[in-house]
Amino acid sequence: MTGAPIDPQDYLYGINIVQMDDLRVARGLTRRPRTSCSHKRLTYDQGERRVWCEDCETEVEPFDAFMGVVEVWARASSQLERRKREVAEAESFSIISRAAKVIDTIWRSKRSVPLCPHCHDAILPGDVVGGMSTASRQLVEQRRKNKTP
Repeated sequence: MTGAPIDPQDYLYGINIVQMDDLRVARGLTRRPRTSCSHKRLTYDQGERRVWCEDCETEVEPFDAFMGVVEVWARASSQLERRKREVAEAESFSIISRAAKVIDTIWRSKRSVPLCPHCHDAILPGDVVGGMSTASRQLVEQRRKNKTP
C-alpha cells in the first residue's frame, strides 16, 4: 500500500504508457480485487496500528474497516428511525380519553352496545363514524342544573 498519489507523466519523447491500475482508479474502482470474506470480525491492534480480520486472517485496509463500522452504524440508525416512526404512529392511534376507552370496550363486546346516559337510546358505531354534533359545556351543565329539583 503506497501513500503516493497517482500523477500522470507526460513524456516529451516516445509513447505514453498507461497502467491499467491507473485507469481503474480513475473510474472509481479499486486496485485490489475484492475477497470473498466480508471481514465481519475485525481486530484493531493499537500497538501495531493495524486492522486484521479474524476469519480470513488477512490485514484489512483502514478505510475498508471504517466503511464496515459506518455501514453497521447506518443500519442501526435506520432501524432506530423506523422504530421511532412506528411508535409515533401507534401512539397517534391510541385512545387517550377514559370515556372513549369505556365505549370502545363495550362496542367490542359481541352482545351489547352502549346506551345514552340520558335518553337510554342505543349508540351504535355507525352513529358516530360521520362525526357528532356538539354543544357548549356550560349550557349543558346549566340545563342539567335547572332540571334537577
